Amino acid sequence: MRIAKPLLLVTTPIGLLSGFYECVKLAGGLVFIMFAMVGVMVAALASVITVVRRESRAAQAPHDAESKAAEDPCNS
Repeated sequence: MRIAKPLLLVTTPIGLLSGFYECVKLAGGLVFIMFAMVGVMVAALASVITVVRRESRAAQAPHDAESKAAEDPCNS
């Protein structure tokens, strides 16, 4: 993963840009459909990330409350 992650972070935008360029060369109007497709994929990725973060915060909250209650001497 030390090499794969930076490689993917560099090659993915380059691949998208070259794909958009080829789309414009092949059929100019096709690029709008490609932009829409990439936009849908970005929206799906963003929704998955927000759900995972929300659920991890919700799962972490009871543990945080228990640890704070155990540390607080005034509640005994």
